[in-house]
Amino acid sequence: MSGTQKSSFSVTVDDGLIHPAEYRWSPNQDARPENCRPELVVIHSISLPPGEFGGPYIEQLFMNGLDWGAHPYFSTIEGAEVSAHLLIRRDGRLLQFVPFHRRAWHAGASSFRGRQRCNDFSIGIELEGCDETHYADAQYQCLVAVLRALQQAYPDLGARSIAGHCDVAPGRKTDPGPAFDWLRLYDGLTA
Repeated sequence: MSGTQKSSFSVTVDDGLIHPAEYRWSPNQDARPENCRPELVVIHSISLPPGEFGGPYIEQLFMNGLDWGAHPYFSTIEGAEVSAHLLIRRDGRLLQFVPFHRRAWHAGASSFRGRQRCNDFSIGIELEGCDETHYADAQYQCLVAVLRALQQAYPDLGARSIAGHCDVAPGRKTDPGPAFDWLRLYDGLTA
């Protein structure tokens, strides 16, 4: 295993941090509504530019430091203020941008089982990837370990409380896409 990827993680509920992780504090966050706690995990995928992996651009986007002129694609997202709680790189490295007790700006206009504004009550996890490219083994291993730690820290996060961005924003979003193996994820959680 590489980077911060471990077979297990732990979450400190008081400060909303997962250990160990690489920490970067995104300005794209705010307080959750009163009495709102994590009850949903939304799985996303991101690559910047699309289909390219390994560069600094995702972190720069989440930190509001992306040079909009560095690639032609970036002009199409110029001014975006987005974040996620976590990013899992292709090699399984785990980065945290927003503490779990805070609201990350990841789902946008969204609904889960009739409940609007998923950012209010969800944790957003970005996988470095794209809809049509298979995700790396290290990412599945890290994701399973992260989800186990989150479920232990937040009892409302069961297996039925995990959704794709495509599920909470259908017609608007497609990630994590058909290349994401949901059965592999669920098998990992029940192993």
